[in-house]
Amino acid sequence: MTRIAFVGAGSVVFTRQLLNDILSYPELSGVDIALHDIDPERLEVAAALAAHTARTLGAKPTITATTDRRTALAGADFVVNMIAVGGHQATITDFEVPAAAGLRQTIGDTLGPGGIFRALRTFPVLDAIAADMLQVCPDAWLLNYTNPMAMNIQYLAAVAPRLKVAGLCHSVYYTVKRLCEIVGVPQDEVDVLSAGVNHQAWILRWQHQGRDLYPMLDVAIAADPELARRLRIDMYRRLGYFPTESSEHGSEYVPWYLHDDREIARLRLPVDEYIRISSQNLATYTALRDTITAGGDPAGDWESTAVEYAPQIIHSLTTGTRRTIQITTANTGLITNLPDGAAVEVPATLDRLGIHPHHVGALPVQLAAPNRHFLNVVELVVAAATQGDPRHIRHAAMADPATAATLTVDEIWQLCDDMVVAHGEALPEPLRRTLPAVRGR
Repeated sequence: MTRIAFVGAGSVVFTRQLLNDILSYPELSGVDIALHDIDPERLEVAAALAAHTARTLGAKPTITATTDRRTALAGADFVVNMIAVGGHQATITDFEVPAAAGLRQTIGDTLGPGGIFRALRTFPVLDAIAADMLQVCPDAWLLNYTNPMAMNIQYLAAVAPRLKVAGLCHSVYYTVKRLCEIVGVPQDEVDVLSAGVNHQAWILRWQHQGRDLYPMLDVAIAADPELARRLRIDMYRRLGYFPTESSEHGSEYVPWYLHDDREIARLRLPVDEYIRISSQNLATYTALRDTITAGGDPAGDWESTAVEYAPQIIHSLTTGTRRTIQITTANTGLITNLPDGAAVEVPATLDRLGIHPHHVGALPVQLAAPNRHFLNVVELVVAAATQGDPRHIRHAAMADPATAATLTVDEIWQLCDDMVVAHGEALPEPLRRTLPAVRGR
């Protein structure tokens, strides 16, 4: 029987969507589901939602829930990672401390101070998950949804190279869906090639029956001035290829927008957006918990078909059904003008033998340039953790495009000190030192 372990199952809405997708496949309706979370209350809610989902679909999986991670992982074929270390309060810290220094963020989970410190407090848990997996389920695939995606995948490649890991994100799917809506072409009839890094990949080819769809997008933009007031459209018009992440996300990875009030107004950039999203997620969880506690029906909205990649991977590797999806993985010559070993996002074929990333070749030079800036930050954060060197935290923040466009180097170092103090023991012990004096070496 296929065994699937969910780590961070207390992310109950996402857990419910994944379980709906998995159990919708007849071949997976009897799988063994192991739910794990460190929060007993959230775990109880997740278990109740899992049971409800199974009943709704007429599936008969075996469902267990445990706060002991090794018990959940034992014998797993697939491990789905959704942890959010520090939860809502850590998210508040990731925004409030940089904001006090004069730095704007929108999502704060990928680059910038928010992404850097989210990674540093997540790495110790990834270490523990990897160590457990190599002992109790060494052949399992770790399917990671936790951000910052590129930092987490590059870190795991460095510290646990024997672990089979794929980073998963639905941004390419929903980007293509939106683009097809704009030009009026059915999404299931288009052919797409996308590559780059997670949250900053690019739609390199987008065709319908062999016809390039970009000219149709140009016509749609010309006909609708409001479309031009979106950052992704602005970047597309300047770089020639559409970026795969939302305008909110994308604004944080380049030095061109967030430091300027006029650009924020022109492109309608929602500063502090993720604080609102995190608060909404907390309210959704609370409502689900209260409904379940009262004995009510926790029915809710979810996609009717499997659009998340983890269920597709599990189904393909179990049944041999061939599919192509997007994954984040270590660059082994897949994108030739991005650094070897860096975490890149590329297409991958799924079958019974595993996950097979595609060789893409060289990106257009104007796309590789911002990707390399992005990956400079990733490399320095991973170096900080693997070398135990707190200076590299500051180097990463200095290399971050949006941070460097806003703050002086002294302000960046002070911000890093403030973030270290604010997150305290959530960080690896060697990285908890403040560095008020600048000593180059």
